[in-house]
Amino acid sequence: MPIHIVDSIIVYVNTKAPTLAPLFRSNAQGEILARLFLNPETSFTISELARAASTPYASAHREVSRIAEMGLATTEKRGQAVEVQARRDTPIFRPLAELLGLTYGPAVVIPTHLAGIGGISEAYIYGSWAARREGEPGDSPGDIDLLIVGNPSRREVYDAARIAGISLRREVNLRIVSTAAWEAADADPFLRTLTKRPLIPLDLQETPS
Repeated sequence: MPIHIVDSIIVYVNTKAPTLAPLFRSNAQGEILARLFLNPETSFTISELARAASTPYASAHREVSRIAEMGLATTEKRGQAVEVQARRDTPIFRPLAELLGLTYGPAVVIPTHLAGIGGISEAYIYGSWAARREGEPGDSPGDIDLLIVGNPSRREVYDAARIAGISLRREVNLRIVSTAAWEAADADPFLRTLTKRPLIPLDLQETPS
């Protein structure tokens, strides 16, 4: 019989696993764990985790219950909300955080470095990571392709991408386009193709304080 942690996190062979990280049961599970384990100093409400993982509250609540039952996170009721925080004192914390950083990490880590940079209208991850996240089969993603829409300071954005890449242990390839160019994407062959491929929007308002 598998141990409790494996039974609760790793998928069964008859369950369709997420293409991005087949070890996990679903993208929602991976994204909830990533937000907790890559921001261990921050507590999140279940509503915040549900919104970040684009999953219903009830599903997020079930995932949080499993995570807490395994002793990987603490929960505390404050008013009407339940706050959840990763436990750093467990033997599995570091290896699981490293795995999450390599898989679901880009959508969690990159926004924390872009937050506060003025002039960014939108930000997306595209390329192989976005394709795997959306379920397209293929090799494990290597570099991360990042699209910035707007007119930010190029130096600030490139510095943020470089630092995020160090944290993620992979290169972040950056492309900046103006809002006008993005709105007229059909006029540019590259942007036109990009809009027809998987794009993962980054929520720069979601970043923990």
